[in-house]
Amino acid sequence: MPLALLALAIGAFGIGTTEFVIMGLLPEVAGDFGVSIPTAGYLVTGYALGVMFGAPLMTVLGTRISRKRMLMLLMGLFVVGNLLSALASTFGLMLAGRVVSSLAHGAFFGIGSVVAADLVAPHKRAGAIAMMFTGLTVANVVGVPLGTFVGQSVGWRVTFGLVAALGVVGLAGVAKLVPDMPKPEGVRLRHELAVLKNVQVLLAMAMTVLGFGGVFAAITYIAPMMTHVAGFADGSVTLLLVLFGLGMVGGNLVGGRYADRALMPMLYVSLGALAVVLALFTVTAHNKVAAAVTIALVGALGFATVPPLQKRVLDHAHGAPTLASALNIGAFNLGNALSAWLGGLVIAAGLGYTAPNWVGAVLAAAALALAVLSAVLERRGAAAGTPAASPSPADHQAVATR
Repeated sequence: MPLALLALAIGAFGIGTTEFVIMGLLPEVAGDFGVSIPTAGYLVTGYALGVMFGAPLMTVLGTRISRKRMLMLLMGLFVVGNLLSALASTFGLMLAGRVVSSLAHGAFFGIGSVVAADLVAPHKRAGAIAMMFTGLTVANVVGVPLGTFVGQSVGWRVTFGLVAALGVVGLAGVAKLVPDMPKPEGVRLRHELAVLKNVQVLLAMAMTVLGFGGVFAAITYIAPMMTHVAGFADGSVTLLLVLFGLGMVGGNLVGGRYADRALMPMLYVSLGALAVVLALFTVTAHNKVAAAVTIALVGALGFATVPPLQKRVLDHAHGAPTLASALNIGAFNLGNALSAWLGGLVIAAGLGYTAPNWVGAVLAAAALALAVLSAVLERRGAAAGTPAASPSPADHQAVATR
């Protein structure tokens, strides 16, 4: 794998850290600004919305410059947003800093996925994408727990200052290691938007929303579930999240490896197993050991879907993958927001803290159904000789040379 993937992984590590570390620092932030915990929760919601809307916006703005330069600008925006959060004198400025940093998220992963795929041969594309996303998964094992510890020990502002410094490292890495690929010729907004007419691209995005939504239906409420149902102490939740992060790392690497060999079977297995494990979580949540194992499995199976889904979007975008790739990153955050809302509804309805696991199982099963539908439509299109049914070698070459 090219060394340039390391620079992309470092940027992904910083972005993953700043996205999730706020969840462990909400009490400290709320206390400093004199706001309630629910109000402080807008720092999570605002970031997710920023990713959803920022992904297409920043990607469209970046169509006029080279992808390397755009990646550098995005990391610069990420640094500015985290510095603004670290130095914020009011809650409003803190929220603004979160939104600014979130604008870099979707476009960085979207453009970075295209760059990562371009750096390797077609049969290694999913593995290259997985290598970049390893930075995001490792952030949940190292960056988030460490950032939470630093924030609780010496202040949350220090955490965001350190994340900004990490962004500077990522920016330098992109500048030094990522090759200066020529600006794509003939790329227009209309050309990029045209891929959204492709049913396979839309189905892949829907699978992303539902599949990863299944994961976050359970993980969003992991703290009350583990403390009130499994009987863990409050301090054990951080260690359980580390287990979840380790599962994410393993699932991401396995998903990247096998998606290059058998993409759709990888999706069938991971989504089907995820639905089963989430359903079983309603039972295993009552036992500490079983709950810990299940949390790791949810992380592994959930992130095993990321490389194949991102690669499927790239494969079916037909020479204009950048916007579709970024929108798929936004789809992850849409799934997070949707599942967290649905999980909250079933808890509020009095169904208990394990009820979100059933929501997650249903969402994952729906994603599996869409995967089967996608494969059926692809086979029918291939039988009918429809060019859009499957990417041709020429399409791969067109993407690889951009």
